[in-house]
Amino acid sequence: MATYKGRIYALPFTAEASVLFYNVTLFRRAGLDPKRPPRTWEDVEEYARKIRSLGGEYYGYVFAGASAGYNAFTFMPYIWASGGDVLTSKGSPTFDSPIITQALTFYRRMWEGDLIPKLAQTDQGTNSGPAFAGGKIGIYPSGAFFIPTLSSAKNFEWDVTPIPGRTGGYASFAGGDEIAIPKASKHKDEAWEFIQWATGEEAQAVLARKGIVPIRTDLYKSIYEPLNPKYKALAQAMLEGRTPYSTVYNALFNDNNGPWIKMIQDAVFRGDIQGAQRAAQQRAMAITAGS
Repeated sequence: MATYKGRIYALPFTAEASVLFYNVTLFRRAGLDPKRPPRTWEDVEEYARKIRSLGGEYYGYVFAGASAGYNAFTFMPYIWASGGDVLTSKGSPTFDSPIITQALTFYRRMWEGDLIPKLAQTDQGTNSGPAFAGGKIGIYPSGAFFIPTLSSAKNFEWDVTPIPGRTGGYASFAGGDEIAIPKASKHKDEAWEFIQWATGEEAQAVLARKGIVPIRTDLYKSIYEPLNPKYKALAQAMLEGRTPYSTVYNALFNDNNGPWIKMIQDAVFRGDIQGAQRAAQQRAMAITAGS
């Protein structure tokens, strides 16, 4: 994201990758093999249905359905892993593409099948994680930042696996932050010295202990994976990480009133998939045209 016309204007500072968290204990209770996590959309839906069949307050899948940023981080990988994208190489939106239709239909089926708890519809990112941490949800897409929360969970076992494509493969959203020196800085030498330290092993090790994926892939095996065996899946996901390249990214994907989340809400919770895509494509085209 910091590269423009072949020149680099900033460096990665912190990283983040998206994966599926799954409840190993519930997998076993539902007759599923925890050593074979979902590898396709069909697997995700089938496993979610079997966990829901446990009855009561047990649900197969949960996500923050009212959060735009969350659904960029966790829903886009399903599309990417299936060979699709949300933007063309020139930055034009592809919200009305067939693969996005299929991804929305996949989520809609799980919602209609009562595999997802009602809290998902209004959750802006504060309720779905705690719901999974409560031990009664089978599958939850999130990132490395969620692992410290789960580390204190004593009532169930859990594990992580990549977000799969429709028929296989996997993908991840490459999140995180950049670090740069402003042109007007009066302390460029000191700032560069800090950046060298911040991207070095010492600082990256500190961040790793806080559950943040290091931006230095050469440090994965030495400082990251040893902290928690489950971090290996996050490291692998980060290597496949992608981010939409757009100067109007926030307006398109990160605005809770923007076209991305409105499309997901109208399609998944209201069932108007084609209408939701058409409206979202029109709004997204207007945003990109104004950029």
